[in-house]
Amino acid sequence: MTGHADQKQGVLIVLSAPSGAGKTTVANKLLKAVPGLERSISHTTRPIRPGEKNGVDYHFVTKKEFEGMVARDEFIEWAEVHGNLYGTAFANIDDVVLKEKKDLLLVIDVQGARTLSRRGVEFCSIFLMPPSLEELKRRLAGRGSDPAEVMELRLRNAMDEVAEMGSFDYTVINGDLDQAVAEVAAIITAERLKTKNRGLVFPDFNR
Repeated sequence: MTGHADQKQGVLIVLSAPSGAGKTTVANKLLKAVPGLERSISHTTRPIRPGEKNGVDYHFVTKKEFEGMVARDEFIEWAEVHGNLYGTAFANIDDVVLKEKKDLLLVIDVQGARTLSRRGVEFCSIFLMPPSLEELKRRLAGRGSDPAEVMELRLRNAMDEVAEMGSFDYTVINGDLDQAVAEVAAIITAERLKTKNRGLVFPDFNR
């Protein structure tokens, strides 16, 4: 009788990057390229951008609604970034990873990843780096949706976030989009194959 493996639980993948490194673009391509991967939808108080959809890109809520969720301890992590609030709800991770045994992609900032770690959540962390500082500046300037002072703040924060790179399990350089997506997909495959994440059964070897 041959052995087989049943997924014991889903794998939580955390993808973090400084603003402008392309984490949203990489995440969107990953969801199409990696079967069985779902994206965690965060809550935020920031204004919705052109092309975004509520409940798809984020759950867009008011500051009062967000603060109510904080008071009820509904977030596993939350942080203020560039003057806006972002949070990941407990229910989302529990339902997908533990109950449905599916893999979940969590796209959050460095602060959020740090909070997850402090809370004892088990996850695989990937830091997405821009190929150079000049390229990061170009990408931030190319957005055109943020005023100059906001872009300056994002750049300063990006430098602080890059300094945290050593605390992540993996680092992927996003110079070529397709290559970056392929590298992150390979990491996800490796995490899925870890013994601790699989219910391995080999009847022939049982004593």
